[in-house]
Amino acid sequence: MRRNILITGASSGLGAEMARQFAAKGHDLALTARRTERLKTLEAELAERYPQIKIVIHSLDVTDHDQVFEVFRAIDAELPLDRIVVNAGLGKGAPLGTGRFDANRETALTNFVGALAQAEAAMELFRARNAGHLVLIASISALRGFPKTVTTYAATKAGLASLGEGLRLELLGKPIKVSTIYPGYIRSEMNERVKNTPFIVDTEPGVRAMVAAIEAEKSKAYVPAWPWAPLAQVMRFAPLPLLKKLI
Repeated sequence: MRRNILITGASSGLGAEMARQFAAKGHDLALTARRTERLKTLEAELAERYPQIKIVIHSLDVTDHDQVFEVFRAIDAELPLDRIVVNAGLGKGAPLGTGRFDANRETALTNFVGALAQAEAAMELFRARNAGHLVLIASISALRGFPKTVTTYAATKAGLASLGEGLRLELLGKPIKVSTIYPGYIRSEMNERVKNTPFIVDTEPGVRAMVAAIEAEKSKAYVPAWPWAPLAQVMRFAPLPLLKKLI
């Protein structure tokens, strides 16, 4: 059992629900986010429900790369980490060329460069002990380019998925494991304003599928498996006119 788990971006949405579900399974947790008040509220909730587990919280802005390394090292000194879930991310974006480079840049810096910093900090710890499980939360949008407001977001998740693939290739047959999780449409703070989202599921069952895939240490998982596992294969090869209808 990977006893001690770090989850970034744990103040809300999928990160907070992962914390709840891992806590229910008896894992000790390190939770980070920028919004520390929300982290404190979540910490109090989990401590009341699961007094037997240890919970550590830290403020962390993943775009402050020096802070990423400092916080990961500090947490590991207090709670030696078996698994690190790179979850922190943004859903901002606008069609390219429409004057919102600021939003697209912020998403790119958070979702890819920030994730790269987290992966670097995690791998530093895992290489030192030749053990550990790195989990990268990508998106079903990583499979193909997406239009309009999702173009940059999808590109960052594709980059993250490629990062995971490269690490798995390097570490093949070694004790350090790397999983890339591709959530489909799971209800969260990030998509609460999006209308007409196909196949969307509520947060709790959607995250339950994510947690099961993480616990199984699958190299890649499309979650929930139905309908995203078969749809992922369609999305990979669909011609653009068909893809546009699907997304």
